Amino acid sequence: MTVAASRDGYGSALLKLSDDPQVVVIEADLGKSTKSQMFRKEFPERTISLGISEQNMMLVSAGLATSGYKPFASTFAIFTERGFEQVRNGIARPNIPVHICGSHGGVHTGTDGSSAQSIEDLAVYRSLPNMLVLHPSDDLSTEFLTIQLANMNSPSYTRTARNKTPRIYNSDNVNQLEIGKGVTLRTGNDVAIIACGVMVSKALQVAESLSEEGINAAVIDMHTIKPLDEELISSLADSCGCFVTVEDHSIIGGLGGAVAEFLSSNCPRPLERIGVKDHFGESGEGDDLLEKYGMGPTHIAEAARSAIARK
Repeated sequence: MTVAASRDGYGSALLKLSDDPQVVVIEADLGKSTKSQMFRKEFPERTISLGISEQNMMLVSAGLATSGYKPFASTFAIFTERGFEQVRNGIARPNIPVHICGSHGGVHTGTDGSSAQSIEDLAVYRSLPNMLVLHPSDDLSTEFLTIQLANMNSPSYTRTARNKTPRIYNSDNVNQLEIGKGVTLRTGNDVAIIACGVMVSKALQVAESLSEEGINAAVIDMHTIKPLDEELISSLADSCGCFVTVEDHSIIGGLGGAVAEFLSSNCPRPLERIGVKDHFGESGEGDDLLEKYGMGPTHIAEAARSAIARK
């Protein structure tokens, strides 16, 4: 089993985009951690390092985008929030195609502690009109989706992860990914488990264990939080009849919130949400924290059983 961190996919994507002379990279003192340093080493003349000035990074990126460039700006997920006003008024409101990458999100970040574990970033950016919001599951999907962003005419926010997790895709099937379209990784008709980011591998693990109980769970990689793949969710409502959402993020406003909003307005079905339940994290090992906060495989499995019982 190959393991890798999704942030590595962001760095490799920037290198693959380097043939486009309009692509420029903006950093806020964390290029080593976000992996944008991979681009900087090869193309220092197309990289702008602004130091610890995230608000400035957002508006510099907006200026570059309106001057004909394609800026990719990155820092820790928690620090992108320092520039929220600038993103709102200087990027999203005028619909300027700046592509922001926030690394080290969620409690799975681990030992950095609660001050660095952004559990609200997806909700924050999902609330902005014009913003695309992505949370890929592995390095290959991050690379492929980031490359697609270069041709988007609207701004985006992508969350990547620091820790290595099992690779979900390979060179043969990663090409099926499309922004705004969820991927069915496993079919089933008893319950649909919709996951994103580092939790996709956990969802697949749980689906395998549930099959031993005679429960056939569909597993969806919902790498795009906004726009949500509503057509796929409608289809799953008919074929499965109940849902579990799984995310390393607050259950308020993220993937679980997005799915709940759609279901309640269009095709009400039982839904159980696995995620951070309205509290901050703490310092610890990533998987240990998932267990402590009710987000481990046993909790996902129990949520699936509960959703099925509510049908």
